[in-house]
Amino acid sequence: MVTVILPAQLCTLARVDREVRIPVSVGDANLTQRVLLDALELAYPMLRGTIRDRVTRLRRPYLRFFACGEDVSHESPDAPLPREVAAGTEPFLVIGSVAGG
Repeated sequence: MVTVILPAQLCTLARVDREVRIPVSVGDANLTQRVLLDALELAYPMLRGTIRDRVTRLRRPYLRFFACGEDVSHESPDAPLPREVAAGTEPFLVIGSVAGG
């Protein structure tokens, strides 16, 4: 099980607590952002198009991804996530950026 922490707006949309546990059936070395986000959207279809664009499957510009304290937003969606995230000991964070003026 992988833990994903979502921003408050997406929690409201998905009707979940801030932290969700997603079953992912790949090995630690094969867990990628794409695999994890596919599993998240499968479990919570109302999130499709909110975290990633529905067509391009690219990260929405005002969201950032963090794993083990590192910003992994600009890494390839197919790059392996840290083993701690895959093992469920560290969460994968989806953070809404703050913008405005």
